[in-house]
Amino acid sequence: MSEQSAPRLAQSIEEVTDALLSRWPETRLEPSLDRIAAFCDLLGDPQRSYRSIHLTGTNGKTSTSRMIDTLVRALDLRTGRFTSPHVESMNERISIDGEPLDDEAFVRAFNDVAPYTHLVDAEQEHPLSFFETVVGMAYAAFADAPVDVAVVEVGMGGSWDATNVIDADVAVVLPIAVDHARYLGDTPEEIAREKAGIIKAGSVAILAQQSVEAAAVLVAHAAEVGATVAREGMEFGVVHRVPAVGGQVVSLQGLRARYDDVFLPLFGAHQAQNAAVALAAVEALLGEGEALSDDVVREAFAEVTSPGRLEVVRRSPTIVLDAAHNPHGAEATGAALEDSFSFSPLIGVIGVMGDKDAEGLLAAFEPHLEHVVITQNSTERAMPAEQLAGRAREIFGEHRVSVEPRLVDAIDVAAALAEAGQAEGGPLGSGAVVVTGSVITVGEARTLLLRGERR
Repeated sequence: MSEQSAPRLAQSIEEVTDALLSRWPETRLEPSLDRIAAFCDLLGDPQRSYRSIHLTGTNGKTSTSRMIDTLVRALDLRTGRFTSPHVESMNERISIDGEPLDDEAFVRAFNDVAPYTHLVDAEQEHPLSFFETVVGMAYAAFADAPVDVAVVEVGMGGSWDATNVIDADVAVVLPIAVDHARYLGDTPEEIAREKAGIIKAGSVAILAQQSVEAAAVLVAHAAEVGATVAREGMEFGVVHRVPAVGGQVVSLQGLRARYDDVFLPLFGAHQAQNAAVALAAVEALLGEGEALSDDVVREAFAEVTSPGRLEVVRRSPTIVLDAAHNPHGAEATGAALEDSFSFSPLIGVIGVMGDKDAEGLLAAFEPHLEHVVITQNSTERAMPAEQLAGRAREIFGEHRVSVEPRLVDAIDVAAALAEAGQAEGGPLGSGAVVVTGSVITVGEARTLLLRGERR
C-alpha cells in the first residue's frame, strides 16, 4: 500500500502541476474504478448532479466534444467539458461554459478535492493517479459551477476509464480503430468491447460509422443493457459537404430534422462526420420534441474551434498543426489536406510517442508529403528522432527524410524546404508545412509558433 502525507493547499498553478505530476502518470494503468469511485463518494458524487454526454472512440473525441459543447451552450445551457490530453496547458482539460479554467480557478478546483486524495490513497492498494485526480477535480468543479450538462471525453478505452463513474444520458462512440493495443486489444472487436462500457442502461448510444465487427459488438452491448441506438448513415449523417474558404459547408441529417447550408470552420470529411455525430448527440440529450432551430445550429457550428486539428497558425509559408497520432488519424488528415488545400510542396514535421504505430502513421502520410523532417518532442516518452528517422527512410526513401531532433530547428528546416520548393516552379505561396504525429508535438509547436517560446 502506498502512503502519502495529507496534502497542503496549493498557492500557485506551479504547485498544483507539481502535485498532480507527482502521482501515477497517465501511462501507468491499473484497470479498476475502485479508486475513482471512492474519491467521488468522498466528494459527494458530484457527477450525479448534472446531465451528461460521454464520448469514446479512437479519433475525433476532442473535436466532437467541442462541437457538442458549443451547440449545448447555444441552447442557453451551462456546460462543463472534460477533455484529454491537453494541447498546451493542463487547464484545458477542464472547461466551464466553453472556456478553460484560468490558473486561479484551476488551483481552487485542486484545493477543493486535495484534502480527500490522501484518504483514498490510504484505503486503496494503489494511490490515485494523475488522471483520476483531474477527473475528480472536473466533476467537482462542474457541480460547483453548477453546470446543466457535462461533456466528458474518456482518457482511454471506456469500461475502466476513470471518467466512467458517470452514468451518461448519451454515450457517443466515434470511429474505432486499433490504438493503445497494449491496453485495449489488437482487433476492432476487442477494442469495441472495452469502449462499449460507457453505454449504460436507459441511455442513448450515438454510434459513428464503424467497421462491421465493431458495430456488431456495440449494438449487442446496447441491446444487452437496454440502451437506444442511433447509427451514422442510418438514423443520422452527412447528406452533403463541399470545401469552402476557412472550412466547409455541410448539410446534416439529424435525428429530428435536416439542417442545410451549415458552415463548419474545420477542414476534412472527418470533421463533417464529427459534426453529424455532435448534432445527433445533442438532439438525443434533449429527447423527443421539436427539432433544433436552423439558426441555432448554424450559429453554433460557425463558432466551433478545435486547436491543433488542421489548424493554420502561420502564413508564408503556411504552417498547419494536426494532432494525428495513429494511422487512422493520419489517413483522415491526409485526405483532408488533399480535399481542402492545394499545397505544393507539402513538408511534414513529424514527432511521435514511443508506444505508437510509427510505421503505420508514416505510411499513411507518405502519399501526401514531398519530404519529412523527423523530430521529437521534449517528453521522455517521445520516440528518439534517429530511431523514427530510420523507419521513415524505409517508407519515404533516404532523399526524402531529414532529421532535426529539436522541434524549433525542424520547423525552420521544413519552412525553408517549403519556400525553396515553391520557388522552383510551384505557385507563389503554395509551399506549406504540417506539424503532426503527436498531441504533445503539436502542443509544443503551437506554443513555439503562437507564443514565441523557443525550446
